[in-house]
Amino acid sequence: MRVMVIIKATPSTEAGVMPSEQLLADMTKFNEALVQAGVMLGGDGLKPSSQGKRVRFAGDKRLVIDGPFAETKEVIAGYWIWQVQSMDEAIDWVRRCPHPMPGEDTEIEIRPFFEAEDFGAEFTPELRAKEDELRAAMERQQTRN
Repeated sequence: MRVMVIIKATPSTEAGVMPSEQLLADMTKFNEALVQAGVMLGGDGLKPSSQGKRVRFAGDKRLVIDGPFAETKEVIAGYWIWQVQSMDEAIDWVRRCPHPMPGEDTEIEIRPFFEAEDFGAEFTPELRAKEDELRAAMERQQTRN
């Protein structure tokens, strides 16, 4: 089971406050444990929403909205992608995570990815083959970079 673990933004992350050396060390240690356990597939921190954009789709129109975005609780400060056996395992790992924003209430959300079998018959063998080709191309690009 693959999950995305989403670290929600706080006023500090939105203000661009950088983590302390201690927090960076603690997060590195946590990430090392995830990698050694074969859980971590990827992850990164994100810059404040003031440096981001949103694109709103309305019919055929596309409206570009400049950050910052008002609702901090709707903004993502960082993420991991994990491979776990169950949602319970993901929760166990999050409970071991260092507090990402000491001194502030922080929320981490865990969301499972859709897997091919979730789409049923609509995800035809031809579409699955095309998806496999795209994933292989992305992996080749990542190894080149």
